[in-house]
Amino acid sequence: MAKKTSSRSKAAAERAPNPKGAGGKTLLEEALQWLESRGTRAQVKELERYGITATNPFGVRVGDLKQYAKQLGPDHELAQELWKTGRYEARMLATMVADPVRVSAAQMNGWTAEFDNWAIVDAACFHLFDRTKHAWKKVAQWSKAKPEFTKRTAFALLWSLSVHDKDAPNRSFLDGLKLIEAAANDERNFVKKAVNMALRATGKRNAALNLAAIKTAERLAKSEDAAARWVGGHALRELRSPAVRKRLDSRSR
Repeated sequence: MAKKTSSRSKAAAERAPNPKGAGGKTLLEEALQWLESRGTRAQVKELERYGITATNPFGVRVGDLKQYAKQLGPDHELAQELWKTGRYEARMLATMVADPVRVSAAQMNGWTAEFDNWAIVDAACFHLFDRTKHAWKKVAQWSKAKPEFTKRTAFALLWSLSVHDKDAPNRSFLDGLKLIEAAANDERNFVKKAVNMALRATGKRNAALNLAAIKTAERLAKSEDAAARWVGGHALRELRSPAVRKRLDSRSR
């Protein structure tokens, strides 16, 4: 699912790489200076508390990054420069200002190969990847990957698409359930949790998918594999819950 290019996005696309900002600094230099000025040691500790193994973090809150991204507007060149720094919040910001229309399959592969924690995976999926024309193909491709964070990306992306791709047909998610079932025996923590979230999110999309997701979860809950049982059992509790049933019933009226 790709967004139409906005006038702001078109303007950003026409800029020369790394143009000068205020005071003669490049936009990249301005962005890094902003990150440096907003970072705190307390927030770095928060990353550690949530199991985010960030590379050279500034310590900037996600909420602040989102606000700054809005100020910057879409800027694909800046996003690529921010990514190249390798620094955690710079890469988070890159996922928020990159233009999904200009994201190539090769760029998605390149960024995904460098993912090193669950938070950058989820940020890339929910802010950027799910809005590209390559999203569904990448779900299928990455679901068979061996690296932990690449495989997590497949299911975080499926989870994100269930929320953001309003036009996707049920068939796409039914195919996704097959991928979920095939990957549910992966006992690695960050994969297992993403598989579980994708299953739960798929089953909350509409009544038909809820029924299909419950059937998948029931099979997994009876599996001899511990990871698959965990995925299925945790999903069933939510998919059968009164809150989900009430929400789905209200949508069908």
